[in-house]
Amino acid sequence: MLLENEPLLSNIAVRGELSNYKIYPSGHHYFSLKDEGGSLSAVMFKSSADRLKFRPENGMEVLAVGRVSVYPKNGQYQLYVDNILPEGVGQLQLAFEQLYEKLSKKGCFDEEHKKPVPRFPEKIAVITSAAGAAVHDVIRVLKKRWPLAEVLVVPVRVQGDEAASEIREAIDFVNRHKLCDVIICGRGGGSMEDLWAFNDESLAEEIFRSGIPVVSAVGHEVDFTISDFVADLRAATPSNAAELISPDSAELVVFLKEAGARLEKIQLNRIRLKRLRLREMSSSRSLASALNLVEKRRMDLDNHTMRLEALGKRKLEAAKQALAEQISALEALNPLSVLKRAYSIVTDINGQTVSDAGKLKKGDRLKIQMAVGSALCTVDEVEK
Repeated sequence: MLLENEPLLSNIAVRGELSNYKIYPSGHHYFSLKDEGGSLSAVMFKSSADRLKFRPENGMEVLAVGRVSVYPKNGQYQLYVDNILPEGVGQLQLAFEQLYEKLSKKGCFDEEHKKPVPRFPEKIAVITSAAGAAVHDVIRVLKKRWPLAEVLVVPVRVQGDEAASEIREAIDFVNRHKLCDVIICGRGGGSMEDLWAFNDESLAEEIFRSGIPVVSAVGHEVDFTISDFVADLRAATPSNAAELISPDSAELVVFLKEAGARLEKIQLNRIRLKRLRLREMSSSRSLASALNLVEKRRMDLDNHTMRLEALGKRKLEAAKQALAEQISALEALNPLSVLKRAYSIVTDINGQTVSDAGKLKKGDRLKIQMAVGSALCTVDEVEK
């Protein structure tokens, strides 16, 4: 078309108020630019819209840059927009304010969600550029203040289009593998454009989700990013972040010595008070009465012990006497005892005792058991 070949209409800027702003599933943005004199239809294709840093809204005064052409279907003039600039404030600043308001309403900045930073971290992850000064500043401070900690450097880009996604993935990686106790995430100073990766919404959400405390250390003291507000702790600089999360080992040694001295003093005071109390008790009547009572109980115990020993001896002697009498009675009933009084026991060849001579006959074999030894004999004659 002739209009598309017209240089004056190929790169123009139109100032107006956004109206009927709609974003279609295709990613294209359709809207109108209006003022008190009229309205101009406009479209911004997805490829251009993706480069916007802020979120256009109805009623916003903007400067739209693009080319004018005719929409073939209805022959209406239309502005094909390449870029939109907010009036009165830079688009980066506006984008910052919009995202800040959005995340603030979601509670991402609330103190109740802030995780405490461990007092004595054993492992510290530093997510920053491997080539920047920030990583060297952090390592230098940590080696000086807290050399016991293990420092893990996770190198990422901290500037450019891919920086935000790399930082986000690094935080996710450290969390999934539980690599540290605390994360320092940041870079050195720069312009708002240089620091813009730390104003990324998806990065802010990743910091908010992190199960490991995150310390934001972006730029200089005067620089603020969205990451600073959503992080669990904000440091003015990377080296300041290292100071905030690390105890000073030299100060810790002094503290421990002072604490040891205080503890020793407390213990000595306690011992002194206990000794004083013991002396007071030693000289008191109550203690004397208690000691007398203990002595009386000790004497009673000795008396009971002696009575028990005497009773035990008497019972033992009585038991011995009864046992001796039982032994004598058993001895009296022992057949061998009868033999000792010149008696004998006569048995037949089957071992049966013979007490009736009438049951014997001539020729029977008998055994005569005497007190000492025995004899075998044959019956020659029976006398009845």
